[in-house]
Amino acid sequence: MHVIVIGAGAIGVCSAWYLRQAGFDVTVLEARGAPAQESSFGNAGVIAPGYVTPWAAPGMPRKLLGMLLAKESPVRFRPSLDPAMWRWIARWVRECHPDRYRANKLRMQRLAFYSRDCLHRLRGELEIDYEQSRGYLQLFRTSQDLDLAAPALALLRENKVPHTLVDAAGCRRIEPGLAQDTALAGGLHLPEDESGNCPLFVRRLHQHAEAAGVRFRFDTVVARVRAASGGRVASPAGGTASVAAGSLTVELAPAKRGATPEALHADRVLICAGASSATLMRPLGLRIPLYPVKGYSATVMVRDELQAPLAALMDESYKVAITRMGNRLRVAGTAELGTRRLDLRQDAIRTLIRVARDWFPVAGSYQEATLWAGARPMLPDGPPLIGATSVPGLFLNLGHGSTGWAMSCGSGKIAADQIAASAGEGDGPAIDMEGLTPARYGLA
Repeated sequence: MHVIVIGAGAIGVCSAWYLRQAGFDVTVLEARGAPAQESSFGNAGVIAPGYVTPWAAPGMPRKLLGMLLAKESPVRFRPSLDPAMWRWIARWVRECHPDRYRANKLRMQRLAFYSRDCLHRLRGELEIDYEQSRGYLQLFRTSQDLDLAAPALALLRENKVPHTLVDAAGCRRIEPGLAQDTALAGGLHLPEDESGNCPLFVRRLHQHAEAAGVRFRFDTVVARVRAASGGRVASPAGGTASVAAGSLTVELAPAKRGATPEALHADRVLICAGASSATLMRPLGLRIPLYPVKGYSATVMVRDELQAPLAALMDESYKVAITRMGNRLRVAGTAELGTRRLDLRQDAIRTLIRVARDWFPVAGSYQEATLWAGARPMLPDGPPLIGATSVPGLFLNLGHGSTGWAMSCGSGKIAADQIAASAGEGDGPAIDMEGLTPARYGLA
């Protein structure tokens, strides 16, 4: 059985690996020239199941309104006439209710903890090193920020997630390089959470997947997915193949003007195309409130080992993560809503560098930072969608937002198990999928 995976980010490559391990013939189509070149490329690197949380949280609308006028803010809103943006915002506000927040956070954490287990097994089996480190520290500059964390702390206690609330001195014992003169009300330490270099992991898993027989086609743009009506199309192995009515065809955009579009047949298609996924789904009658929320990162060479972080931290006031990756620091954060352009806005970059300097003033060569901006594919309620749609043979694995790295291995394993079950093989996913399938949005 042939499965086409659209997208070669962390989600797509993990899905392809597990599909191949399940015995499927797998082709991955990617518009960019290499794996992990979009939202997987410049993320914060955090794998923190205990921290995974929806952006739609109690008190967030009021907090964000106050941030919009601030000179340095973790959230930037650029109003436009895009109706999709306003529909997304309206639904996001509704999801900030405490009961909705609780349900969505539990769904995300269920997937994230399972994903961490999958990652550890994969790391052991394949001996992949991706500059991983253990431990995650949330920093609260003010007592107000600490108070806003109360709902998340309650869920950590309820679900017996190892964590410790520490005072300012305790934070500096965990991370000795923290500046002494930056205001610090306390911190939350999650000792079993971790971090790592996401694109490095994806590149190495891509090599293993390719060696196992997965075909990767880069610089390949998918024009549309459609239900096949019979006949013959190109075979992924070369030549042509017969296509039964009811299967799926993936049409590729011509490589050059005037060329005949290529069409590939698949028994199953799995869409993992990040922010571009909604465009591919729309002609099939599947509408989803997936919206690109722009994020930024800066990668900085470590200049002083003793003054640099040991692991990963999050500044809760500015929602900026600082992660150690070998001899580099990754500083990532901000959320910009209302634009689809991936330009580098200097005010956002200044916020990232300012936060890094606040905590680790001499740790890195900040003036020589490598800068990045990307689109996080976010759903208004938070959890991703993994599973079959109402279009026979079409599956989704998308909407992971800013937590795709933390959920990638588990999401890939689940998608492979679902596709195997649809072919009459296996028992399906190993975790409860309540609230994590396309049925949540009426797409199944």
